[in-house]
Amino acid sequence: MTSIESIRRLAPDRQTRRARIAVSALFLTNGALFANILPRYPEIKAALGLDNLGYGLAIAAFPAGAIAAGLLAAVLIRRFGSARVAVIGTVLTSLGLLSAALAPSGLLFAAALLLGGASDAITDVAQNAHGLRVQKRYGRSIINSFHAIWSIGAVLGGVMAAVAIALRLPLAVHLGISTALFATVALVALGFCLPGRDDETAEEAAAEPAEIGAAVRRGVSGRTVVAIVALTLIAMAGAIAEDAGNSWATLYLAESLGAAAAVAPLGFIALVGAQFVGRLLGDPLTDRFGQRAVARVGGLIAAVGMTLALAFPSVPGTIAGFAAVGFGIATLIPAAMHAADELPGLRPGVGLTLVSWLLRLGFLLSPPFVGFVAETQSLAVGLLVAPVAALVALLLAGFLAARDPRT
Repeated sequence: MTSIESIRRLAPDRQTRRARIAVSALFLTNGALFANILPRYPEIKAALGLDNLGYGLAIAAFPAGAIAAGLLAAVLIRRFGSARVAVIGTVLTSLGLLSAALAPSGLLFAAALLLGGASDAITDVAQNAHGLRVQKRYGRSIINSFHAIWSIGAVLGGVMAAVAIALRLPLAVHLGISTALFATVALVALGFCLPGRDDETAEEAAAEPAEIGAAVRRGVSGRTVVAIVALTLIAMAGAIAEDAGNSWATLYLAESLGAAAAVAPLGFIALVGAQFVGRLLGDPLTDRFGQRAVARVGGLIAAVGMTLALAFPSVPGTIAGFAAVGFGIATLIPAAMHAADELPGLRPGVGLTLVSWLLRLGFLLSPPFVGFVAETQSLAVGLLVAPVAALVALLLAGFLAARDPRT
């Protein structure tokens, strides 16, 4: 490494530092926007007269929109640039969620979530692509810090929602404030993102549909196919366990355990808060013990914690159970994505895009399944998907990287 390269690694220029702050702001808004509406789902469910199954089907529209639009992200990024796509996607996501909060019927509620999910999927890929571009200029890994900031945004959004509920702010006022605030933050951040076209590293963050099709036509080894399936299941396990807190924690605490309206959102807040801590610790723990060991221990923590919370129901115990889930699954999705991007025989970005796209099936299938079980059995039984998913990740963790003995 030359002395100039060493200096650049140690001291990124002002433009690069400002771009890092801008990308951090985009991740913050992405976490905060959805978290503002989640704790108010029970209120929307009651206002629209939805039963558990209807509610589960309606909220499944968000991941359905994400699946439908996810593979379009690379095309848009290469045409308009990752920064512009991320910011426009953020604005559209905020408007979709605002529309969902104001929807007068279950069908329109689902349609608004479909739009929000489609925009969110494109935003997710674009902000990660721009983050990788900034990371390349830093010369060291900073991408995990962006995901940790996403968790901070989710906690912030959850707290905002809890305060709005405590103050009895109408949905229109609460979500109107959230939309205006975070859309403005995203628009301001655009002015500090890196200018010009995306480089190869950023564009490799997502492969276009044609590139995925070309990889399939060329043929990949059976071992690679098995690895993609296993890594997708690990990522889906993280998604399903996370969705248990996102979509059902507030409802379970309020309706099944009788928690006060201002207390019920604490289950979701505990999950995303513990997830933030898990992501902060994830990098050093992975460097020391390897992805495989971290996933196995995390899966065990999530499975045991949530099982105990469901077996011995109480408001504090359930909040702690959701915290155990958030902490335990914190590294599952990033680890699966990283492993998929390094699979042999695939162009960079193809494995990552496949796993990133398919893992959303977990978010799509989980809500209606839990809703069906809640309607026919109980919500507590439906929430068993969280510990079961964590156990699946534990069993499949062998497909993740072990600790490098040279480190």
